[in-house]
Amino acid sequence: MNPDTTHKRIGVLGGTFDPIHIGHLILAVEARHQLQLDRVYLAPAGDPPHKQDNPISPVLHRVAMCRLAVGGDSEIDISLIDAERPGPHYTSDMLRLLRARADAEAQLFFLMGLDSLRDLPTWHEPLWLVRNCRLVALQRHDVEIDWPALEAVLPGVRERVVILDMPEVEIASSVLRERVRSGRPIRYQVPHAVERYIREHGLYRG
Repeated sequence: MNPDTTHKRIGVLGGTFDPIHIGHLILAVEARHQLQLDRVYLAPAGDPPHKQDNPISPVLHRVAMCRLAVGGDSEIDISLIDAERPGPHYTSDMLRLLRARADAEAQLFFLMGLDSLRDLPTWHEPLWLVRNCRLVALQRHDVEIDWPALEAVLPGVRERVVILDMPEVEIASSVLRERVRSGRPIRYQVPHAVERYIREHGLYRG
C-alpha cells in the first residue's frame, strides 16, 4: 500500500480474513460512510501472533479472497503491508509502517470488533494504539465494555474510540470454515467470487 497524499482520513481493517465475509465488508463500508474516510484498506495478517496455535490458510489464498471480495471498489483497497513482511505481526507495527508511508497530516482509523476493544489491554503496545490512531468499533449486543476498568489500564481510551451504529451481522470466519468442512452452504455469507475460490481451491475441506 502506498497511500495517496490526498488521503487524509485512512481506515484500516486488519484480520486473518480466513475467509473474508460480508460482515467485514459491511464494517468497511459503514466506517467509510459514517466517518467520511477517504479510503479503507483491508490488511490481511501474514502471521498473526494470537493464532500461533491455530492453523490458518496460506496468506496467498487469503489475499486473493480479499481482492475478489472488493473487486473494482474504488473506496476499499488491499494493503499487503503485513502479508509481505516477516512475522509475527503486531497491529502497532503495521500502523507504524502505514503512518510512515502516509501523508504527514493523515489520520489513521483502526477498525475492530467490540470484543477486540474489550480485550485491547492484552494486545501488544495497546497504549501506543490509543495515542496514535482513532479506534473504531462495531456495536454488538452481546459485548459490554467496562469503561472505568478500560480507562484504568489505558488512560484516555474512551475519547479515542468511535462506536459505529450499524447493521449487526453475526457471521464468523470460524463458523464459515466449519460449514464448508461439513458440506453446508455459505452462499450470501461471502461474496460469490470468494465462495467460488474456496470451492475451486478446496479450502477448509480438512
